[in-house]
Amino acid sequence: MTFKQFRNKPIVKIISNKYVLILLTFIVWMVFFDENSWLNHREFNKEIDKLNSEKEYYNSQIEKDKELIQKLDDTEELEKFAREEYKMKKENEEIYIIEYDTLKKK
Repeated sequence: MTFKQFRNKPIVKIISNKYVLILLTFIVWMVFFDENSWLNHREFNKEIDKLNSEKEYYNSQIEKDKELIQKLDDTEELEKFAREEYKMKKENEEIYIIEYDTLKKK
């Protein structure tokens, strides 16, 4: 195949068109090299999704803590919480902590 035959093919004519070359260069530049490229936007969207999931987690934790604070307004609940979480006791009282071994023995 000679150069003239190759040049006369329709696909080669389309690709060698200066407007198509400029458009392809622009597209490649915008997708890969530009400061606002598609790759950067994809990374930012992933980070936004991650931050939104963290926000949901922390909002749920805040709700749990609000419920706990409301429960601790009652003196009996406050005493129960102090005993369970901080191993506090009254005077002349003994506390026995029973821990179960979760490992299976051979």
